[in-house]
Amino acid sequence: MPWEPVEVMSLKREFVEFASAEGANLSELCRRFGISRPTGYKWVKRWQAGGLAELEERSRRPEYSPNRSNEEIEQAVLAIREDNPVWGGRKIRRRMLDLGHSKVPSASTVTAILRRHGRLSAPVAGKAQGPWKRFERSVPNDLWQMDFKGHFGTEAGERCHPLTVLDDHSRFNLVLKACGDERGETVQASLTEAFRRYGLPAQILCDNARPWGALESPSGHTTLGVWLLERGVEVIHGGPYHPQTQGKEERFHRTLKAEVITQRTVWRDLHHCDRAFKRWREKYNHERPHESLADEVPAKVYQPSPRALPSIIAEPESHYLTEDELRRVKSKGEITYRNHFFYIGSAFIGKSIALRQLGEQEWEVYYCWKRLGKIDLKAATKAKYRYHKLQP
Repeated sequence: MPWEPVEVMSLKREFVEFASAEGANLSELCRRFGISRPTGYKWVKRWQAGGLAELEERSRRPEYSPNRSNEEIEQAVLAIREDNPVWGGRKIRRRMLDLGHSKVPSASTVTAILRRHGRLSAPVAGKAQGPWKRFERSVPNDLWQMDFKGHFGTEAGERCHPLTVLDDHSRFNLVLKACGDERGETVQASLTEAFRRYGLPAQILCDNARPWGALESPSGHTTLGVWLLERGVEVIHGGPYHPQTQGKEERFHRTLKAEVITQRTVWRDLHHCDRAFKRWREKYNHERPHESLADEVPAKVYQPSPRALPSIIAEPESHYLTEDELRRVKSKGEITYRNHFFYIGSAFIGKSIALRQLGEQEWEVYYCWKRLGKIDLKAATKAKYRYHKLQP
């Protein structure tokens, strides 16, 4: 897929930062980003020689003089604030350091400059919905968080549903897409693109809503969840009515709303939304300091997954043991076993599942590599009805 002009620099930037990390596989990165190896080596060489300016093929002349006056420092502070209307003194100071400014003032001095120029009146991202126990995976790609931000209207009469995916460890934003709906097929297309570029995570954390949650199903899997299982990615769900479980996604959504969505009164169409999202995504990943990362930017902490998206997806049967008993899920989402019906879920209709004996009258139920639940034939025989759900 060709890159749009608005995201070319962002993708170049991601590529060279990932490729410059210790132990990076440059050949694999070139394949994922759709470029030749000579081009990849050229970008890395330019990046190492002159940073982002060399990738943009513009003058190497410093943006600011090392011997600037106090007035120039204030103008630099105000310029960063102009581009980032909700940033405070701490983030602006860190950004100035990242840009190579000399004589960078303290965060409190930056705040004083903003206050003196009347620049502290913009809305902030807002408070958290409530206290929760903070958790964080120890490495990138161990867990991604995924959700839709609340939708809003456009001038063209469309509804924009922002789809967001965040790496739990680094807070790196992997997907920020202006979608016209919240269907599983729409999410699948965006995830496929992300998997090709960044590789596969071990798990994705979602809420219990469609298209990734199905409370009526014994295993909670939807068609999208089954598609992910077939690619070796497990979907896990937060507790019902507990958005704090996805605290990082909730915080990201507040930032997106404050720094992008509420900064415009009119959104023309989905394409207009997407272009604005892409510009801000580069800033969020590569420029915006993150307090929980010791004021580093997410791109400095994130690395692509070593698990590449396979070109050929293995059949479910390849995961099963020779002693497993196989059953095909029928048209209502159930299987029959020893004159009893066990409901697996409509997402598995037509799929082959495996029964793996656990005890004398107990079997575990698997799809591909994932355990879906357990069948207890003794309990089923005692039940009043012949239709049963899987046990945990």
